Amino acid sequence: MEKRDVRIIFMGTPTFAVTQLKALLEENYNVVAVVTAPDKPAGRGMQLVSSEVKKFAISRSIPVLQPTSLKNESFLAELSSYKADLFVVVAFRMLPKEVWAMPRLGTFNLHASLLPDYRGAAPINHVIINGETVTGVTTFMLDEKIDNGAILHRQECSISPEDNFGTLHDKLLHIGKELIIKSIEEIISGTIKPVPQSLIVKDIATLHTAPKITKEMCKIDWNMAPEKIHNLVRGLSPYPGAYSTLSGKGKEIPVKIFKTEFVNENHRLPMGKILTDKKEEFKVACKEGFIKIMELQVAGKRKMSVKDFLAGFRDLNLYMFIQ
Repeated sequence: MEKRDVRIIFMGTPTFAVTQLKALLEENYNVVAVVTAPDKPAGRGMQLVSSEVKKFAISRSIPVLQPTSLKNESFLAELSSYKADLFVVVAFRMLPKEVWAMPRLGTFNLHASLLPDYRGAAPINHVIINGETVTGVTTFMLDEKIDNGAILHRQECSISPEDNFGTLHDKLLHIGKELIIKSIEEIISGTIKPVPQSLIVKDIATLHTAPKITKEMCKIDWNMAPEKIHNLVRGLSPYPGAYSTLSGKGKEIPVKIFKTEFVNENHRLPMGKILTDKKEEFKVACKEGFIKIMELQVAGKRKMSVKDFLAGFRDLNLYMFIQ
């Protein structure tokens, strides 16, 4: 069977998924439709904003479906009308059986971790937050349980000490493109050999989860060890950003922190205590060490280097970070 004879429906929403959709088109696969999230209000004017996948699909004249419910009968009928042979899913929501069981060649998903480790919505964030040095991407067939289907392919990716969410995201994008194409080729040729995740798990107790990032998860606890705080900042930079609150002179000022260094050092200072030379150094006391802040953003201001911040923020020594 030629690749143009295989009708594919692509499902995804963010920029990560756009890269994979673009790769399918560049390889001349026949993407007959795209399924993505409904437009959402955003910004001060709460104008409806389309997903990145929708914007790209429209630019390539690909039909777009935006169901509010994946079990809606009219949506299922429309989806079925495209007579797709294969569904490809990247960064989308959990699919009901009525959807993933529809195409004759099945439905597979690209996940940004080495499954079965880091199942969930935010694997890239969590591997960095947890201080991992290796992650990867996985393609797997969908079944009833989230991120639990038989694995098609996995490929590792090293995490450097300098990586944050943004840089690791971009590394995994490129690996993901190759893995998706490889998986489709083998599905079409019939040479694919899915492996149940139960055969890969050595010790289920060692597996991590990767739940959706919440605002509470982004809050810095200055009672943590410096390396843990540093990894939290890395795992949330550049988006959504780890945050804390500066308190002093009768004010409380929200601050997002995007880049740090950490120092292991014993001290007796209160957690959140700030040490600064008012020129280039901005250190915060935490458990058994210090966090050196390199890049931050005060609420209502632009993101800036610590040097620029100190040049404009007077009396920083009269403030401290609070929990």
